[in-house]
Amino acid sequence: MTEFAVMSDKSELLASLKIEREPETDRGGSKWIALTLIALVLIAVIATAGWSLTRGGDAVAIRTAIATSASSRSTAGLSVLDASGYIVARRSATVSAKITGKVTEVMIEEGQRVEAGDIIATLEDTNEGAQLALAQAQLAAARSELAQLEVRLRDARRIDQRNRELAAQGLVSEAVRDSAHADAEALAAQLEAAKESVKVAERSVDVRQRQLDETVVRAPFSGIVTVKAAQVGEIVSPLSAGGGFTRTGIGTIVDMDSLEIEVDVNENFINRVTPDQNAQATLNAYPDWKIPARVIAVIPTADRSKATIKVRVAILEKDARILPEMGVRVAFLGEDAPAEESLKGVFVPRQSVLEDEGQPVVFLVRGNQVERRAVTTGLTRGDRIQIVAGLTPGDRVATGPVSELSDGAAVTIGD
Repeated sequence: MTEFAVMSDKSELLASLKIEREPETDRGGSKWIALTLIALVLIAVIATAGWSLTRGGDAVAIRTAIATSASSRSTAGLSVLDASGYIVARRSATVSAKITGKVTEVMIEEGQRVEAGDIIATLEDTNEGAQLALAQAQLAAARSELAQLEVRLRDARRIDQRNRELAAQGLVSEAVRDSAHADAEALAAQLEAAKESVKVAERSVDVRQRQLDETVVRAPFSGIVTVKAAQVGEIVSPLSAGGGFTRTGIGTIVDMDSLEIEVDVNENFINRVTPDQNAQATLNAYPDWKIPARVIAVIPTADRSKATIKVRVAILEKDARILPEMGVRVAFLGEDAPAEESLKGVFVPRQSVLEDEGQPVVFLVRGNQVERRAVTTGLTRGDRIQIVAGLTPGDRVATGPVSELSDGAAVTIGD
């Protein structure tokens, strides 16, 4: 019995060590979800790779050209004379105070723009302020005296009128009547003199006020400050003084709108220059920038020492880069030179311009893509067309096949 019991206990112990398994249905579902996720990832990777290959394969092979400046093409070979000169300002002033005084404040710096009437400096005004206060006090005293005389005159005239009436009735003597009349007339004369004194005092106040105003230095016109000459504490004067201790100016202001070109032309070639003649200027600092210009006048006198004649040339294209005293070279153009409007914009090949619903467009090359750009066209010269607006010199445009391109299309650049 004992051995049978032991065997039974071992059987029960082995049965208790059995592993519990999950149902078959749950196990199969987990496998399916995992396989589905892996398949979706593979599909996404394959689709991305296929799209990239397809996009690279759809890139359009194009030819390109560089947009060139219209001004450089238009005037090439049309110059009848070249001359060198400088940028000058027709309107420039070294601003000074009208009186001699010590500077108390300077409100300008080089490169600053000022408007007409702006305060650029102030001078010490202690003496002028005291003189103005004195003149105002004298004016007040003159007006007070005038008011007293007006009161006395009104009283004297009432007395004169009463004495006249009494003298007519025989109640006062003629001597009393005449005396009262003389007093009234004397006061009337004094009143007129007092009125003139008031006018003199008013003029004195005006003079002192002007002297005080002259301690404030203002810009005579709008422009750019090119020189700051005075500092706080220095003495300035409108007149030149020896010794170097007195400044004659606060600063220099240049009207940038008055800039023009002055060139010296050899008198042997002055017959090639006429007023209103078209020209083209090139600054030494910007040799690739062609500036349209026109002759203003030929100065009717020659420089004997240099055998040259001065010519004034207007700058037709204002720009902040043009500064006074810059070196410049001017090409005087012949009669067959293009008009000013033909000097604007750039030139590109005609085949690079596509008409899209009546609007001319070009495709600007940006790396491996193109950008659709609406433009404004101008003149047509042979196989090239002028782009007045929409492009700048140096832009690269597609020249063909533009009909197959769209905004943002991928391209490869061929020969």
